[in-house]
Amino acid sequence: MQHISARLIKSLSFSSIPGTTLQEIASSRPKGVAKVVLKKGKTQLFKDGSPMVYSGAVDRIIGRPPPRTGDIVLVADGTEKPIGWGLYNSVSMFCVRLMQLEEEATRDPPCALNMEKLLEARIDSARELRKSLGLPSANTNAYRLVNSEGDRLSGLIVDVFGDIAVIASSAAWVEKYKQEIEACISRIDEINHINWRPSVEILKEEGINLSDLKEMRPSACPERTKVMENGILYAISLEGQKTGFYADQRENRQFISTISDGQKVLDIFCYSGGFALNAAQGGAVNVTGVDTSLPALELAKENIVLNNMDPGRISFLREDATEFMKGALSKNESWDVVIVDPPKLAPRKKVLQSALGMYRTLNSLAMQLTNRGGLLMTCSCSGAMTQSGMFLPTLQGAASMAGRKITVLRQAGAACDHPIDPSYPEGAYLSNILLRVL
Repeated sequence: MQHISARLIKSLSFSSIPGTTLQEIASSRPKGVAKVVLKKGKTQLFKDGSPMVYSGAVDRIIGRPPPRTGDIVLVADGTEKPIGWGLYNSVSMFCVRLMQLEEEATRDPPCALNMEKLLEARIDSARELRKSLGLPSANTNAYRLVNSEGDRLSGLIVDVFGDIAVIASSAAWVEKYKQEIEACISRIDEINHINWRPSVEILKEEGINLSDLKEMRPSACPERTKVMENGILYAISLEGQKTGFYADQRENRQFISTISDGQKVLDIFCYSGGFALNAAQGGAVNVTGVDTSLPALELAKENIVLNNMDPGRISFLREDATEFMKGALSKNESWDVVIVDPPKLAPRKKVLQSALGMYRTLNSLAMQLTNRGGLLMTCSCSGAMTQSGMFLPTLQGAASMAGRKITVLRQAGAACDHPIDPSYPEGAYLSNILLRVL
């Protein structure tokens, strides 16, 4: 008993004395903490803030027994001196997701090697940031509360829709700390329901068994809800794409309302009608939305009614985007404002080359459908595309294919409440470019 008490006192003292090193805190643990040692020349990348330690950057792992997926580990340089700590994965290409660097742990020792405390601190910080940005507000109650690397919780996304929080997990550690995350979110006053949306395909790569995901407790969360964004009402399905709503496009949708007065507008890949509804709200004389998803289009049509919009001025069609645009060209149709917001065509760098061709073809068709002097807003949510720097050159290639000239008028990313970690290779994932087509 004395031995246990002494160890407890030692642990408590380390967690409360500023300046305590990670190595000292780790040494105070009964079973110690495994250490992931980086290869020579790799350390600076992570000291500069990159949160993902790829398996190729690891020289060796010190620890017996070896760490298991979800375990806390130290990350060390070649001399075995810790530079930070994170969460280990034995099968993923992301060997460790860094959570704190050594100097951060020294400044904030209660969170050092303590995932529960760190989750509380990071989610509280994310909440305070959104409050400072005026979210939620009287005319917007749909927003992103936690944005993965942007809020320094890699693999965790939390979107808030009124009194519902949708938690999207894309990392094994998120599944392990499910209960702790839910406890943090439940403490937010306006949240009454929580819905889990595991990213199944990504979690497979993280080593998670689908049977484990199916064992999640049943949720009392409703399948549908209504939210308001910039004064426009939306019916959303929590079983829909991503978390059910693309909260990151809020400011870009509102921008469309400012350029649509008196215009004929085409919204390709319209989903539940975000851009189209904003165009109609902004005074467009005619709006056409196109998508292949019947459930999404049913929501879009419901949203027309919710907002008391004239169904004679806005219509939604179920059709393949490419086929629709080719058909419209054959009928010599054109629009003053065109929006192209496709799904993630390049989810990985290894498919970037094939995705470039798809982006070029889609945008070439869209440019031909845009009246000369008209506007094209084209989007990419592929981090691989944005980080490659190839989006604008691809658009220039599309213009050449279309026999048009383009001028860049505006470039924008995600809504300001979606902080992006610039050190993460695919952090800047959303790119919207407004072009004048001549």
